Amino acid sequence: MKVIVMGCGRVGEAVSTLLAEDGHDVTVIDKDAKALARLGARFRGHTVRGVGFDRDVLIEAGIQRAEAFAATSASDSVNIVAARVARNMFSVPRVVARLFDPRRAEIYQRLGLVTMSSTEWGAGRIRELLTHDELDPVLTLGNGEAKVMSIEVPTQLVGRMVRDLTVAGELIVVSITRSGMAFLPMLGTEFRRGDLLHLAASAAGMQRIESLLGISR
Repeated sequence: MKVIVMGCGRVGEAVSTLLAEDGHDVTVIDKDAKALARLGARFRGHTVRGVGFDRDVLIEAGIQRAEAFAATSASDSVNIVAARVARNMFSVPRVVARLFDPRRAEIYQRLGLVTMSSTEWGAGRIRELLTHDELDPVLTLGNGEAKVMSIEVPTQLVGRMVRDLTVAGELIVVSITRSGMAFLPMLGTEFRRGDLLHLAASAAGMQRIESLLGISR
């Protein structure tokens, strides 16, 4: 997949490196040559120096062939402009903009632009680590509104069924790993001692989930 990453700060550098290591064709844009240099000689992608929403710079980076575009600079305004240019002018199918202000993220999401607020996500992640340490989030979705967690089945649930741990709109048992093998359970699947549960949960319902799992803060 052809991917363009606009902004080579810490987030942009990390995203670009991961995508390149996964085998994607990555081009990074930044106006600061020193920022681009931090990618190092081992970086498998390409770099373009310039302003990330400038039409000529984007064309040089290959935006006309791009399947994905990530705006990860330190400026919310720059990220929004670049993301909108990529989506509206060049019709890039997948566009994500990183924003620091969660209020602005919500506004642009209403306009149909995919955004990720690092401030809100980070605050939510810290809250998880401080208050839900017995639940291990393995994946956080959106800005933390939903998450996938793993937990060894609590003693009080052994012998009970998946339907007993299912709450519409709040909690779903996605998979169970038993004896080293994962499978997708049915509502009538019985929990066994040693089962590792993967749960998809709503952040808004964490207190109720803790109660069902018998976890106390």
